[in-house]
Amino acid sequence: MPSEGDAALRAEVVELGVRNEQLGRALASRAAIDQARGMVMALVPCSSERAWDLLVDVSQHCNIKLRDVGAVLVATTKDRTLPGPIQRELRRALRRLHAADRR
Repeated sequence: MPSEGDAALRAEVVELGVRNEQLGRALASRAAIDQARGMVMALVPCSSERAWDLLVDVSQHCNIKLRDVGAVLVATTKDRTLPGPIQRELRRALRRLHAADRR
């Protein structure tokens, strides 16, 4: 018959498995965001902080998670087309960035 200690240990193993999955997803998401950030920095050019702000701006205006904005932007390196709403908002965000630089 399992003891309370065994049940607690099993619960902890399950919890650690869930955390491990979450961390794996977070790392994968972060990698795509950082790659997209680098793409913006190379194309614009701008600082890492400005690229981050631009991606966040696009994410908020499109109501799309930042990780998804990053993923679709990175996917363009594999001949995938940037979805229309993100493409439009990216153009707007770039115009706002350039306008702010002129001030």
